[in-house]
Amino acid sequence: MDLSTRYLGLELRNPLLAAASPLSRTLDGVKQLADAGVGAVVLYSLFEEQLRREAADNARMATFANETHAESVTYFPSTVGEGDGARRHLRLLERAAAEVDVPVIGSLNGSTPGGWVRHARAMEDAGAAAIELNIYQLPGDSHISGREVEQRHLDILAAVKDTVDLPVAVKLSPFFSATAEMALRLDQAGADGLVLFNRFLQPDIDSETISVTSEVTLSVPAEARLPRTWIALLRGRVDASLAATTGVEDAGDVAKYLLAGADVVQTASALLRHGPEYAGVLLTGLSDWLARKNFHALHQVRGKLAVPFGVDETARERAEYVGALWQANTGAHGTVSAAE
Repeated sequence: MDLSTRYLGLELRNPLLAAASPLSRTLDGVKQLADAGVGAVVLYSLFEEQLRREAADNARMATFANETHAESVTYFPSTVGEGDGARRHLRLLERAAAEVDVPVIGSLNGSTPGGWVRHARAMEDAGAAAIELNIYQLPGDSHISGREVEQRHLDILAAVKDTVDLPVAVKLSPFFSATAEMALRLDQAGADGLVLFNRFLQPDIDSETISVTSEVTLSVPAEARLPRTWIALLRGRVDASLAATTGVEDAGDVAKYLLAGADVVQTASALLRHGPEYAGVLLTGLSDWLARKNFHALHQVRGKLAVPFGVDETARERAEYVGALWQANTGAHGTVSAAE
């Protein structure tokens, strides 16, 4: 079965990508993911806060050295401005890109424009095949307008695009007042791919200890409905590649995303639950599904259930919403099939 595909202009052996996670935080982890058969690996993110903290530490050390005996500068790291964490990250990227036979995508995680984006160029020099820009921002300041939040995304994208010649994908959240317009603006601003969607940390309250708890939870298949809806709406309306992420547990979940119009499907939760080798199970299941449905290649599947071009997307979503409520109230059942 031919599972080959293209994403961000890269030729991939299949559409299953290992999303950024603790599994891609070590060279052995990256090798295990590649050996399991994934089409590409997104490296664990390099964080804006990490880079800013290291830059501040280096600046303090440089100031201290300048105020002491001249020979004391020999105590300072030889690479001023590059913290140990950043150097380790780049060494991992360089070794991984050299030692595995699939593209390794660098990931930068941040929320504000600034000098930290220059590390995208360092990732390019280290051998990254592309950059995934994870813009994680929950705007809790009531004085920041929605347009300011959107512009910040565009500014960060522009800064990274000015820094590298690599393709750049933007991983964004679903919490925009007009998600489709934001996707189009990012597309027009030069995003080579859109990754839908980021999952925000959602703190909880422990009523027994009367305290706030923060825990990163793995996604479940029910969460895939939101990104799948937007992928189906955006397919054919943006030039950028579309990557799905969230809610992948079995091969059927991968197939659903492809039917909606995803170019590739990223997963972290399933691989964390079952181990890197589970990628092979997902790919075998996808091949079996394609064969059962008499498909011979991914292009026959991709976007088969996307919203047809020219349809009033808003009216369609409204009609499906009303129809779903009607089914719930009457007990009727129905499905939406592929458009002719």
